[in-house]
Amino acid sequence: MKTETTIQGLTASLAPARTAKKLIGFVPTMGNLHEGHLTLVRAAKKICDVVVVSIFVNPIQFGAGEDFDSYPRTLEQDSRLLADVGCDIIFAPSVEQMYGKHPRLTNIRVSQITNDLCGESRPGHFDGVAVVVTKLFNIVQPDYAFFGQKDYQQLAVIRQLVQDLNIPLEVIGVPIVRAADGLALSSRNGYLSEEERIAAPTIYQLLKQAEVALGEGQALSQVLANISIELTQVGFVVDYVEARQPNLQPIEQFDRDVVLFVAAKLGSTRLIDNLQINFKTSVHDKNR
Repeated sequence: MKTETTIQGLTASLAPARTAKKLIGFVPTMGNLHEGHLTLVRAAKKICDVVVVSIFVNPIQFGAGEDFDSYPRTLEQDSRLLADVGCDIIFAPSVEQMYGKHPRLTNIRVSQITNDLCGESRPGHFDGVAVVVTKLFNIVQPDYAFFGQKDYQQLAVIRQLVQDLNIPLEVIGVPIVRAADGLALSSRNGYLSEEERIAAPTIYQLLKQAEVALGEGQALSQVLANISIELTQVGFVVDYVEARQPNLQPIEQFDRDVVLFVAAKLGSTRLIDNLQINFKTSVHDKNR
């Protein structure tokens, strides 16, 4: 496994694979890797000949007061984990390597689907994601790129970006990886205190209860309100509890497939999760 810190070095390392017309897979990360990231790498290894993992804490997707400075940088540990799952190349550039010394005058914004959910509470976040992902796609030029479905809205933004800008690659979404107690794996889970870590799986528990309630015919609006109330009672500060169609369009009642979204703070840690619910399956279960 190689580690490259410059665009020139990465290009040189990938040249033999390009000459041999090998399939290149790409997993962009901000490091501090966990089993969710490693699952993405394993998915990439199944269909690609060469897998590149980027480790770059992107400053322009962090808002004022967010955790850019304190975000864990664990390159040595990450490298060991990636070697174990068969990563071929780590791309770990500096901020200067990615953005240069001169002011950046170009921005990229995917509209509409970034207006609410995390886009509302983290203004500018998805613009920063769109810029860095586009730059990384241009640098790596992969055939496939792999993203986790925990960041469902981000995945939708990237799919739209690739479609609208005719970027020649396929985006693969990989299901959420969870701890044994249901908590969606996230690098930010490390910020949780012992007590908070015990409470954190409540989000997923309530999402699963909501799935049952919808299957039993409870109104979508009431189900969402119940999640918010119960999270608050446990000590969460709720950012949003929302329902959308899988394409992120609004939905008023459970008469088609739905995705339930939760973002809430526990102490100083912001947690997000989602659950996709198939309408036909849920109604079928109800009628059995």
